[in-house]
Amino acid sequence: MQNNINWGIIGLGNVALEFADAFKCSNNSKLKGISSHNSDKIKLFQEKFNIKKNCCFDNYEDLLKCKDIDIIYIALPNSMHQEWIIKCIKSKKKVLVEKPAFMNLRELDYTRKEVVNNKVFFSEGFMYRYSPQIIKVIDLIKNNSIGTPKMMMSNFGVNILTKKNIFGFTKRKKINKQNRLYNKDLGGGAVLDLGCYTVSLSILIASIVSEIKYDKTQILNKNIEIGSSGVDIEAKAKLVFDNGFESLVHTSFLKDVGTETIINGTDGIIKIKDPWRSEPAIITLEGKIKKEIEVETNKNIFSYEINAISKSILEGRLSPNFPGVDIDESIGLIKILHKWLN
Repeated sequence: MQNNINWGIIGLGNVALEFADAFKCSNNSKLKGISSHNSDKIKLFQEKFNIKKNCCFDNYEDLLKCKDIDIIYIALPNSMHQEWIIKCIKSKKKVLVEKPAFMNLRELDYTRKEVVNNKVFFSEGFMYRYSPQIIKVIDLIKNNSIGTPKMMMSNFGVNILTKKNIFGFTKRKKINKQNRLYNKDLGGGAVLDLGCYTVSLSILIASIVSEIKYDKTQILNKNIEIGSSGVDIEAKAKLVFDNGFESLVHTSFLKDVGTETIINGTDGIIKIKDPWRSEPAIITLEGKIKKEIEVETNKNIFSYEINAISKSILEGRLSPNFPGVDIDESIGLIKILHKWLN
């Protein structure tokens, strides 16, 4: 009986480097193979993570042909996700794709059919979902610590576009249109890069209240600033789910709007200092009981995602255990993000 899952990574950028480092905290997973068009990155990963040379590939197709690999983590630019999701499915490889899984709505139905018909495991890489502090938040809500959740506010934004000159005046940086973050063709923009986290968490909390229908989610009070390269650099919106739960979301490349999320219930409030990373994992509960909860976590938040997904695969599942993201939620998420942007 299989008790260990072998992983391969396509695309060896910064996120993949942090992801790969998380395997040292896993007891049911191993990083077996890597693939990149960049020989220097291949050499770095091979040496740093002790990967056998015959499992290091300079093209993506050869990694998919490797029989020792159970699941592929797609860490490519957003614009390449769709192509390699389909190729992984055709190769009978299980799939974890970095967020957002999709850029457009054109091939969603086709992709879902391929996932379902081929009975291939699929999930989208929102690593924060598996962290102990989010598990604790879910537990607090389900145990009625704040009554029924009614609304929330969720922020994720950092100032990467302004700087101060020697006289202390703020100046807007010149945007490099070739940079993935500012290139529309590559899936750039604050909403797809950071705002997707706030919407994902909103979906999670709304779905705890009761089942939601993604197509019936309303996006109101949209406020979007477009930068010189044509992508959004700051955006706000109000999400209204069909079960009545509401969420105010704010993302930015222009301002440091922080990372805090506040969930309001009928009998109290949950404040999460930073839902997206492992440290600091601090939850403030204000309700029947008022207290600050510090949750012990590993420094590398990806370790929880790797362990949970590998466990789901070992159990024979085709999607991750709750609160992981399945194909239907991935499709629902991108539909909401497109409503926000358009």
